[in-house]
Amino acid sequence: MNSRRGDVLPRILTDGDVADFRERLCEVATRIFVEKGRDGLNMRTLARQLGVSAMTPYRYFRDKDEILAATRAAAFDRFAAALEAATATTEGDPVAQSSAAGEAYIRFALGEPNAYRLMFDLAQPGEEDYPELARAVTRARRTMTIHVEALVAAGLLEGDPVLLGHVFWAAIHGVVSLQLASKLDAGPDFETIRREVLRLLIRGAMPEGAVGGS
Repeated sequence: MNSRRGDVLPRILTDGDVADFRERLCEVATRIFVEKGRDGLNMRTLARQLGVSAMTPYRYFRDKDEILAATRAAAFDRFAAALEAATATTEGDPVAQSSAAGEAYIRFALGEPNAYRLMFDLAQPGEEDYPELARAVTRARRTMTIHVEALVAAGLLEGDPVLLGHVFWAAIHGVVSLQLASKLDAGPDFETIRREVLRLLIRGAMPEGAVGGS
């Protein structure tokens, strides 16, 4: 045996080990971001909360921006997958598909509030420098407009489907953000407000003459 007595040979990490640690690191980074903001997230704090040396995170990521990009990409992918799965079972019925997408959006936002905040509350410069993040963002945005395209194609709504999709998203995001910030406790409940917002938006986007006949 060539090693000196008492020496400990470093364990060779498997792909699974690397993937598991990266996932755990991203989970901790998300929590720190939500609790302390972008400035409160740094490699030393990450290492301390993970119980590893200060240099360990650098074995997996170049810097905190790369960590944030990877964490956000994973969140956007989970979000998109949830909406895709929900709408897949209602294909061919644009109304049911739109409803399923909306319900899946709410389930994700309220079920993964930290990931939701990291996705939409963080303005990360140079997103295009992180191909996986750019791909995941594009995928997620597509899930928020494709069901609106179906409603427009069926003549149920009128307008640019991409613009309408962003209008619906902006409105629902506002209601969700208020709910996550516990700002709706004193008034009508979250679900009542959400349904009224959607009713008014849908009514406003209906083709001329459709409202009066409904």
